[in-house]
Amino acid sequence: MTQRTVLVLNGPNLNLLGTRQPEIYGHDTLADIEARLVARGAELGLSVECRQSNHEGVLVDWLHDAKLRGVGVVLLNAGAYTHTSIALLDAILSTQLKVIEVHLSDPEKREPFRHLSYVGMAAVDCVKGLGPDSYMVALERAAQL
Repeated sequence: MTQRTVLVLNGPNLNLLGTRQPEIYGHDTLADIEARLVARGAELGLSVECRQSNHEGVLVDWLHDAKLRGVGVVLLNAGAYTHTSIALLDAILSTQLKVIEVHLSDPEKREPFRHLSYVGMAAVDCVKGLGPDSYMVALERAAQL
């Protein structure tokens, strides 16, 4: 079986998982989540590559690179950029990547400014509100694409 690549991109402040507002985001670190994704990906015949940046342009560059490398699916937790970044929306649209939007919490149950998702305007799916399991559900869905 040929392994397909799933790229997991995480945006600003997600490097602080485990200590950042655990009542909202839980106690798992980003490294904990990534290790589970890589292990489950291997079981599904997927190569999972994880990256995190606090910088919007870096996330855009990684989306462009994913297109050039032929990445199958991108799981994107853009953090706060979800609600502000037309640049990420344009990158998803211009690369035509299959992007699954991921959120630990449910933005629609939080502050009103979090209800708008530019990422969601181009994503093929969204998994939210399941804590760290949001990533695992998104990976399962990615395996079906």
